[in-house]
Amino acid sequence: MNLTSIGDLARGLTLRTRSTEIKNQIETLSYELSSGRVQDLSGHLDGDYSHLLDLDRSLSRLEAFKVSTAEAGLFTDAMQLSLNTVAGAVEGITASLLSFGTSNQAVTHENASAQAKNELDAIVSALNTRAGGRSLYSGTATDVSPLPSADTLITALEVELTGAATVADIRQRAEDWFNDPTGFDAVIYQGSGTKLAPMQISENESVSIPVTATDPAIKAALRDVAVAAVVADSGLNVPMQQRTALFKQLGVDLVNAKDQLVGLRADVGATEARIEQAQTRNNAARTSLQSSRSTLIAADPYETATQLQTVQFQLESLYSVTVRNANLSLVHFLR
Repeated sequence: MNLTSIGDLARGLTLRTRSTEIKNQIETLSYELSSGRVQDLSGHLDGDYSHLLDLDRSLSRLEAFKVSTAEAGLFTDAMQLSLNTVAGAVEGITASLLSFGTSNQAVTHENASAQAKNELDAIVSALNTRAGGRSLYSGTATDVSPLPSADTLITALEVELTGAATVADIRQRAEDWFNDPTGFDAVIYQGSGTKLAPMQISENESVSIPVTATDPAIKAALRDVAVAAVVADSGLNVPMQQRTALFKQLGVDLVNAKDQLVGLRADVGATEARIEQAQTRNNAARTSLQSSRSTLIAADPYETATQLQTVQFQLESLYSVTVRNANLSLVHFLR
């Protein structure tokens, strides 16, 4: 019988090579046991990455929608708060103006105009609100505020109303100027005439926020409050009786303007609801896909722990063999 043996140097090299292999296996199994996912994806998936790549693409799209829905939600929330401020200002001045039709409150013309001026300041400030550095009511020109100061608006309106002395004339001139494209839109409005593009909030859904400072409901509120702010100006020389009649009529008009603002806020609220629903659906889809991805690349903890224990035993056995080989010598053999 022929015996084949290897030399001491070759034996040592073989033992070191085997020791390295076992240590690498222990490192791999330890990683899989601690992370819960396999390290060799190619071997685990038999080289077929199509399902995993599809899951990753879907998760990437959902991450993008997460950002876009958050931005859209921030935008609409800020718009809702600003419209609430506008509605509150309109309600505040409406009560004072309507009091001219009753006898139980003594509100002077000057006081009413002063209050209207303060409320106009509040309205302009609310409409110039920014969210995330972008103006809410400037259309695509989100880098500029839609309106100048309330004083600028009052000065421009006074020019248009100069010479008007009757209620009908003042209201008609103000309405014409606010509706004329070369009037309010050109002189006061500083934003863009182009509405914001729809915001994509899911794979097949987008929301539009087409509200600007030139929206009819907003312009109606600005117009009536601005007229109330300037009508008591001595420069216009409006007769006392006409002032009283105009204040009463403006109070009635502002009730209608407030109703229009309610409708506008309802539209924004509906958009907010759609955004929240999309966020809920996207979050549910993201959770489901992440679970599927984890299951696809997961390492079985029981099997991994068993393999790790086996490999550790192999390493201990290898160390024992190495020690025995290290103690071999001719003297020990002859004994």
